[in-house]
Amino acid sequence: MDPSSDLPQDLPTHVAIIMDGNGRWARGRMMPRLEGHRQGAKSVRRAVEFCRRNGIRFLTLYAFSTENWKRPETEVYGLMKLLSQFLDSELEEIHANDIRLNTIGEMKRLPEYLVAKIEAAKKTTENNKSMVLNVALSYGGRQDILSAALKMARELESGKIKESEITEIFFSELLNTQGLPDPDLLIRTGGEFRISNFLLWQSAYTELYFTPVLWPDFDDHVFMEALEAYKSRQRRFGMTSEQREAGEKDY
Repeated sequence: MDPSSDLPQDLPTHVAIIMDGNGRWARGRMMPRLEGHRQGAKSVRRAVEFCRRNGIRFLTLYAFSTENWKRPETEVYGLMKLLSQFLDSELEEIHANDIRLNTIGEMKRLPEYLVAKIEAAKKTTENNKSMVLNVALSYGGRQDILSAALKMARELESGKIKESEITEIFFSELLNTQGLPDPDLLIRTGGEFRISNFLLWQSAYTELYFTPVLWPDFDDHVFMEALEAYKSRQRRFGMTSEQREAGEKDY
């Protein structure tokens, strides 16, 4: 039975995922860590297909953090090569399914050949509208906020903006995620209970879901469990339940 045939209603518009557990998955099978990452790439494909089939319009994947640069050079090199291979194998289908590829993070730190390939892929898919696949590469939430604050400070100093014009919306547009809605649901696989410097500003009212399932084992059934948990929660955004319900009735 297709698990998506029994999906809950009111799906999130934007799902973000911290894809954790590739290394532990490989270690538990006496395999090299990179084999875990290769299997994790298959889970990426499944997650993208699941979102596309079921109308989840934005999917953000934490593929490589600013802290991941501290890993052994051989693993970093292998990850960059895997990402390049993923683009080679998946871009045609991504484009055919009307999915726009987007990236956030410090792209300049990536190898030049990879940056060129990513930019070409983004150009190919820039007019696609059914879904956005947003990949976080060399990304850190604190760095994102700091960069936005520096941009704002420069605009204030130059007189381009006034202090009275600074709002949360204004600041959000200075972040890497400019033009994207904040995530409704953030899933972390691998059993850890933290968000590891991921979308710190953007996740202020995001529902968090943690699963012990390692990323290479993440499938449609686990995704469904996360969506069921999301559906069971009431998102009040600081209001009382009564206020939230009254507001919904007004629409």
